[in-house]
Amino acid sequence: MLGVCYYPEHWPEAWWPDDALRMRDMGISFVRIGEFAWSKLEPKRGVYEWGWLDRAIEVLGKAGLKVVLGTPTATPPKWLMDEYPEIAPVDEQGNTRGFGSRRHYTFSSEVYHAESARIVEMLAKRYGNNPAIAGWQTDNEYGCHLTVLSWGKQDLNAFQNYLRKTYQTTDQLNEAWGNVFWSMDVNSFQEISLPILTVTETNPAARLDFWRFQSGQVVAYDKMQCDVIRKHSPGRFITHNFMGFFNEFDHWKLAENLDIASWDSYPVGFTQQFPFSDEEHVKWATTAHPDIASFHHDLYRGVGGGRFWVMEQQPGPVNWAPWNPVPKPGMIRLWTWEALAHGAEVVSYFRWRQAPFAQEQMHAGLNMPGLSELSVGGQEATAVGVELKQLGTLPAFQQAPVAIVYDYEASWITRIQPQGQDFRYHELVFRWYEAVRRLGLDVDFVPPGHDLKNYKLVLVPSLPLVSDQALEAFKRAEAIIIYGPRTGSKTRNFAIPEGLAPGPLRNLLGLRVTQVSSLPPGVVEQVDGKISGTAERWREYVETNSKVLARFENNDAALIQNNNHIYLSCWPDETLLHATMELLVKKTKLNITKLPPHIRLRKRGDLTFVFNYGTKSWAIPKGKKLVMGGPKVPPQGLTIWRN
Repeated sequence: MLGVCYYPEHWPEAWWPDDALRMRDMGISFVRIGEFAWSKLEPKRGVYEWGWLDRAIEVLGKAGLKVVLGTPTATPPKWLMDEYPEIAPVDEQGNTRGFGSRRHYTFSSEVYHAESARIVEMLAKRYGNNPAIAGWQTDNEYGCHLTVLSWGKQDLNAFQNYLRKTYQTTDQLNEAWGNVFWSMDVNSFQEISLPILTVTETNPAARLDFWRFQSGQVVAYDKMQCDVIRKHSPGRFITHNFMGFFNEFDHWKLAENLDIASWDSYPVGFTQQFPFSDEEHVKWATTAHPDIASFHHDLYRGVGGGRFWVMEQQPGPVNWAPWNPVPKPGMIRLWTWEALAHGAEVVSYFRWRQAPFAQEQMHAGLNMPGLSELSVGGQEATAVGVELKQLGTLPAFQQAPVAIVYDYEASWITRIQPQGQDFRYHELVFRWYEAVRRLGLDVDFVPPGHDLKNYKLVLVPSLPLVSDQALEAFKRAEAIIIYGPRTGSKTRNFAIPEGLAPGPLRNLLGLRVTQVSSLPPGVVEQVDGKISGTAERWREYVETNSKVLARFENNDAALIQNNNHIYLSCWPDETLLHATMELLVKKTKLNITKLPPHIRLRKRGDLTFVFNYGTKSWAIPKGKKLVMGGPKVPPQGLTIWRN
């Protein structure tokens, strides 16, 4: 259940056996290696140095460790970049993003596809049936450092070909994009340019198609690697390590290539980057917000079809956030157990040893830069290894009572045309998730169109484009479903739907949105009725004959119900959002446990886990059969009871 990321090429070979034995003694079972090692494997074209990797895998395997071998394609070597400079990605200003860090390639490069297939095949042939190899990781953090969207000549050529296949004729493309506006009609696909560097805003339909195209390029590139690996390494799993709050490509589609989803968990770093209030940033600076990690555990469990790993777990301070505080004592242990509670099969720490050189030298590891001195995080990971042996096998996972419909295109659409500067899809979804978790409920993430059977409550924070599959799933659902602002507001071609929003959902909801208003900071509108609070950032003007549960001050409908379908026509503040979720949960008759801001619960089988992110102890309900911890959960501690 524990793993670690290891870079044998960074350390003297004499250290490897000791490292491997210490990993095993800490309770580590899996070791990820190799994902940045192309220049060590092939220092010159056609000159291969496999010996060091052969010996590293042998050392790890002899120690009883299972190896996850990464394909090294996130870092094409210098000789390859010199040979084919067109591999490099291009930014929105037309500048080449060059060699000297990582992820310096565009997914549209046919040359790089071929070179990647070549090196992946050589690895898979050599190590595919090695008994120490348990699985594979494709590449590393697709799209990190904003490298999904590239704006070079190769991207343009591939985009034009994509549009030719999608629309067949320029007449159909002109119609779909509304090119009659501002005289944007084209007469051939070669006339199409990239949707950047125009005098003012580019066509939103073109931008959405470009994003779909680039997302598809990532998926196709990953599928190429997976196909090669499966051909030469049967019986081994394949994963990819996704990232936090990263919506640049469609993870649901890419995960169709994989056996297991994984993600890289850096709760303190993500808290620093998230648009929290100043007060929240201070409050959670050294623990992370209590929902940052769990949000992604639940998301990637869904993306992985019920299976996920944490491939990189923060072991101490990191190096890449605006500020990088040291986590409070106990947090590495807490985050590890929290991942397991949310269904992680393995929690793998990044990294085994802190590197004293290069870009990540300020990033902590389980060990200090020397041979064998554990860091604070390493000591806590060791404690988890002992606790796991004592607890034994964790029970099977089960479906949650609440589902969130999560859509990557919703993120693209609302960024392409935000209408209000602070309308951020990932923030809206996170806040809805937080409100339900504060009621002690577990959550699953599902894609649009997923079967909603057996869920009691379904949250759709915003779904601008409602597909036929999503509509049918909503129609069939017996759950209470709440839809948030901008749902059903766009067609596939980024137009206002006929009859206005919510488009295909008009009959289910019994309403239409006639106007929308983005509210500047400080401008709010009061909402009262079955719930009370204020609308901020966004509100809609709705005509409806359905039941109105709450209204704005001018008597306009704010919360509307039609049978089991409910619509919230605004961005709610914390008070309004929490009141809304509590009202809906009561309608489902689910049992709720109102939690203070720093406490979270998670059920796994017959076990309930309690996590304390705060500064004060929290007493668990009386009469519980304790499995780990005590009746009072200390700050940065956890308790487990059996239901």
